[in-house]
Amino acid sequence: MLISWRYKFRNSIMDRIDPRSRWIFSFAFLISATMVWSANFLFPLFIIALIWYAFGQTRWKETRRGWFLVSIMLFSMIVINTIITGGGAGGVVPPGGHVLWPNGFTVPVVNWHIYFGLTVERIWFALCQLMRLGGVSLIFVLIPYTMDPRAYGATFRGLAMPDSVAYTMELAFRFIPTLARDLSVTLDAQKARGYELEKVKGGIFKKIARIAPLLVPVTMNAIIASEDVANAMDLRCFGQAKRTWIYELNFHRWDHMLNAVSVLMLVGIILAVYVFKLGGFWVPEWFMQLFV
Repeated sequence: MLISWRYKFRNSIMDRIDPRSRWIFSFAFLISATMVWSANFLFPLFIIALIWYAFGQTRWKETRRGWFLVSIMLFSMIVINTIITGGGAGGVVPPGGHVLWPNGFTVPVVNWHIYFGLTVERIWFALCQLMRLGGVSLIFVLIPYTMDPRAYGATFRGLAMPDSVAYTMELAFRFIPTLARDLSVTLDAQKARGYELEKVKGGIFKKIARIAPLLVPVTMNAIIASEDVANAMDLRCFGQAKRTWIYELNFHRWDHMLNAVSVLMLVGIILAVYVFKLGGFWVPEWFMQLFV
């Protein structure tokens, strides 16, 4: 049986917005944020993302696992790939720059002298990257917890996607929570038989062999479930004719307003980047003065 994310109706502003309008706004925001590197554009977009996230009225207890995964991504991309190695700033930040410690610095405890080429430009780039990725995360993390799972297929079909693509997207959204449910059930069943995951020791091959009683049943259940879904779709002649959806969606006045705002935001960013040549990376003078 397929399950979904822990959706709960909260009677919030987000619950009154048509899911199609939410996806239109989300994709418009994603494209807009990825087209610019200037803080003059990224900061307003980040504020918009914060307001949008507040509309969902979700609690930290509900979304903490999602934010844990996002925090890992942000740490690897911003701290490791940008500040420490500088690889993420390649192609955006001009070479050279103002090095914070041109003569290096000494670690007091071990008395190591380290030459670390961190520049002011890379720090500002990291802040811009945080606003960019953080804003996109605020928009998309909200979707699984505030969107009715019954609306997935109807939403993507309402966005002019074919029935096969729309249903594939719905199954994709249900795959992760279904797999997590199967993993939890299998783990409890194996523990009841004396399986102890906490005592997995030894080399890499021994660890894999010890985890096999957990991974093999979950993998097999996923394969069998996919075959069951495929057989059920074939028995109902899925794809032979245009299908209907039980869950119906209707645009309201505020949905049209949101769609218009999404289009205006996207068009405005495109004009600013390609016509007025704005949105490029630059470091403000006041930020440079902080490190003088």
